[in-house]
Amino acid sequence: MDNEVIKIEEHPWAPFVPDGAKVLIMGTFPPGDHRWSMDFYYPNPTNDFWRIMGLIFLGDKNALYDESMKRFDLDAVKSLMTEKHIALNDTARKVRRLKGNASDKYLEIVEPVPLYDLLESMPDCRTVATTGEKAAGVVADLTGTEVPKMGECVEAPGGLSVWRMPSTSRAYPMKAEVKAEYYRRLLEATGIL
Repeated sequence: MDNEVIKIEEHPWAPFVPDGAKVLIMGTFPPGDHRWSMDFYYPNPTNDFWRIMGLIFLGDKNALYDESMKRFDLDAVKSLMTEKHIALNDTARKVRRLKGNASDKYLEIVEPVPLYDLLESMPDCRTVATTGEKAAGVVADLTGTEVPKMGECVEAPGGLSVWRMPSTSRAYPMKAEVKAEYYRRLLEATGIL
């Protein structure tokens, strides 16, 4: 299908920036809304992001998931991110889904997020972490850095540390508990843990 006829999607949410944000965690772009269990970042109930946060901060990978409602607890999610000073946004502001699905492989980024403008609203944030390979590539392009190896960081202009974390998608073949260890090291390095 010609890119001219594939619909351009705009990101559905504003950046989530709690007061005193110390780290900005960035994915690529949300899945289609038919996959959402809540109207917020990492909405797909099969995605491991909120399970990872539950493991790290609450000792239970299902602590932020309401099994009876088959959805994440949005109030608990926002409260935890606010308490821990973790900001959330994605690397793409506008995209085309070349195959009509959520796969980063078939996601064309039409307009990336203006990263440095976003960081201006977070004076305490010196760390950006990406959840997956495509997001890491976008941030590398925006910062003029190399893509770090998984679980490692590179230094970007302005004293910014850019980390690459494993994808939180279930399609990425790594157990949530193992992914959580990567994220735990990141959060320890930022002083959040």
